[in-house]
Amino acid sequence: MFDFAIDDMTVHRIIDLDAPFLPAHEMLPDLTAELLAENRHWLQPDSLDEHDVFNLCYQTFLIRTPHHNILIDSCLGNHKPRPRPEWDMKSNSDFMHGLARAGVTPADIDFVMCTHLHSDHVGWNTQLDNGTWVPTFPNARYVFNRRELEVAQSTSVSKPNPAYQDSILPILRLGRAEIVENDYALGEHVRMLPTPGHTEGHVAFCLGRKRDEVVVTGDLLHVPLQMKHPELSFSRDLDPQMAATTRRAFLERFCDTGTLCCASHFPTPSVGRVRRWGAGYRMDYME
Repeated sequence: MFDFAIDDMTVHRIIDLDAPFLPAHEMLPDLTAELLAENRHWLQPDSLDEHDVFNLCYQTFLIRTPHHNILIDSCLGNHKPRPRPEWDMKSNSDFMHGLARAGVTPADIDFVMCTHLHSDHVGWNTQLDNGTWVPTFPNARYVFNRRELEVAQSTSVSKPNPAYQDSILPILRLGRAEIVENDYALGEHVRMLPTPGHTEGHVAFCLGRKRDEVVVTGDLLHVPLQMKHPELSFSRDLDPQMAATTRRAFLERFCDTGTLCCASHFPTPSVGRVRRWGAGYRMDYME
């Protein structure tokens, strides 16, 4: 477990899974062989394995403010049918053990805030109870961006989406969702930051009472190479050009500031400050 205190908040990383994902050129279609060769030495072994496959960490950030316990994204979940073998019907206990090590139970969580509604970010929204999907966090409100939810709802009609059925719809049916606009804020500690591109309604979350002390990226970034070269978009971004534009604007906004960036899929330690690196950026990781 990795945690840190900043201002009047404590942040904990709760890891659900750490695993190889996709070959580099499949994940980043505009990545050339020359560019990969130029950067391989610093990407390996944490972000890139010996076969040039990118590794991803699937994690939640637990934010403890004086008033609330907040989860940002809820990873993969257990017992859920998914297309990737390492996700499909997963049954490990790492996520729940991580919560316990942070000193909280599912009942202690006040809010679950979703950067977007893809299956690896909403999985622990629900858990299986006697054959029924029920909220994992029985006392929490689940925060969904309105546009993100509208798109998920409409696309699930034409194309079956198991994640919508098992991890979002049960929350809606029980009236546990807070459907919010891009200007959403929770008290003086949480602010939503629109970051479209990966999905139409994708958002990041800025945290801190006096300033943006911490920001959680969601899928604005997937691998550290996208910091050095923000023009490299993920093959599964809905709008690759918008994703690249949003990514550079985000990195420029937080570059050389005190804000700690929690990169949702980066390898351990995943958290650091954005620094300039030539025409791009890098992460100055916390130790």
